[in-house]
Amino acid sequence: MIAYIEPYFLDNDAEASAVAGISSSDGVSDIQGTIICGGAAADIAGKDFGGMNFVKPLAVVRPVGPEDIAGVVKAALRSEKLTVAARGNGHSINGQAMSEGGLVVDMSSTAENHFEVGFCSGDGTAFVDVSGGALWENVLKRCVLEYGLAPRSWTDYLGLTVGGTLSNAGVSGQTFRYGPQTSNVTELEVVTGNGDVVTCSEIENSELFYSVLGGLGQFGIITRARVLLQPAPDMVRWIRVVYTEFDEFTRDAEWLVSQKDESSSFDYVEGFVFVNGDDPVNGWPSIPLHPDHDFDPTRLPQSSGSVLYCLELGLHYMNSDSNSTVDKRVDKLIGRLRFVDGLRFEIDLSYVDFILRVKRSEEIAKVNGTWETPHPWLNLFVSKRDIADFDRTVFKELVKNGVGGPMLVYPLLRSRWDDRTSVAIPEGEIFYLVALLRFVPRCAKASSVEKLVVQNQEIVQWCVKNGIDFKLYLPHYKSPEEWIRHFGNRWSRFVDRKTMFDPMAILSPGQKIFNRSS
Repeated sequence: MIAYIEPYFLDNDAEASAVAGISSSDGVSDIQGTIICGGAAADIAGKDFGGMNFVKPLAVVRPVGPEDIAGVVKAALRSEKLTVAARGNGHSINGQAMSEGGLVVDMSSTAENHFEVGFCSGDGTAFVDVSGGALWENVLKRCVLEYGLAPRSWTDYLGLTVGGTLSNAGVSGQTFRYGPQTSNVTELEVVTGNGDVVTCSEIENSELFYSVLGGLGQFGIITRARVLLQPAPDMVRWIRVVYTEFDEFTRDAEWLVSQKDESSSFDYVEGFVFVNGDDPVNGWPSIPLHPDHDFDPTRLPQSSGSVLYCLELGLHYMNSDSNSTVDKRVDKLIGRLRFVDGLRFEIDLSYVDFILRVKRSEEIAKVNGTWETPHPWLNLFVSKRDIADFDRTVFKELVKNGVGGPMLVYPLLRSRWDDRTSVAIPEGEIFYLVALLRFVPRCAKASSVEKLVVQNQEIVQWCVKNGIDFKLYLPHYKSPEEWIRHFGNRWSRFVDRKTMFDPMAILSPGQKIFNRSS
């Protein structure tokens, strides 16, 4: 493998290209896949969805399977300074999947390596074995259309890889019931920072299993995952209701996610903040679910503030269920909520269309050019204790005019998360996902983007200064002190796991947690 890599240090694209096809001569591992270097490598992996970081990798490797990935890691281990980053669909925001001057493993080439549905020997629970490089949207379609089954927990946007979301957590409106995606996996195949291909689970190599889940790519590259499945519904009743008061919005949302009986709540619960005005992106027009729906602002009380709140709900049902049965279930649940009368919107979608609902937003963003512009997003977990203060300062003051995209806020339950994984979350049973998903206009100047980045930093600094119990989700920090604060009393465990599974700090350098050892 070193025969591929050493000429790259000459920083000569012509020489690098000439050696890209040479077979390994050191006996470590032959690469069966493709190696891309020079400007072509930068085109593939030199930036990410965030569009704010630009680095030049030494090479991009498109592996055939885990043995290729292990060979890449072993080559880096034999070098003085090479690092390795796994890149899924390039949807990172702050360069987390980049490797400056190092090797990027393009996991998309392994997307079709695994797809097998089976049943657990104990309780008969269904599962699917899928590649770490598979996109969730493709997993959804195959599971539902071919088997009538579906994973239990999702992310809102499904153009992400299985390995990518499992390396973070994977949350959406089903998380309150089933936990994050990291709580719905029973087995992994992982290439560690030692270059070993290891199968792990709760029973077998359990320390690696829990390290990798939510481990930010620091301990291994996920090449296969066993994901739990359940029967898929046919349809979803999708509902949005509007609130003027944050305390009423959170009271209803927390009541819904805390119900022990599944029939006493919806199957999907999310929420978001929007501007009390007619801005087509940030305001009233963003709420209706169908072109025939109209948002009637005269329904709002005169005491309404600068921002409003929307609770977003989904109820699963089958084609065999009568409309009256579905209506009764919805009305029973909706009747407990205290939203603004007359500001309720609902439509019925197929289950697949509902889970893929963000796909339409992606298509629109690609047409108008905002998909390719920078995305200075900010994602946090905020404790229930502090979410009202966060609302008063952030939603009602700092971003009261909107962010050019969704401002999500909805509750999650700590009891649905496994403390053995590497994910850091706030204290308390209830905490909130907060996401400021900014879409920058195509004509925006670089200085405008920088202002948004600075505003994100101000929000984080305000949280720190005021003792807000929060954690960054999809975290990215610039100093060791910030990472230590992020993990708190679990920092030593995180370091021990790094020492065990990636002692040379080869993996995931873009996170900037550890420095590569010689």
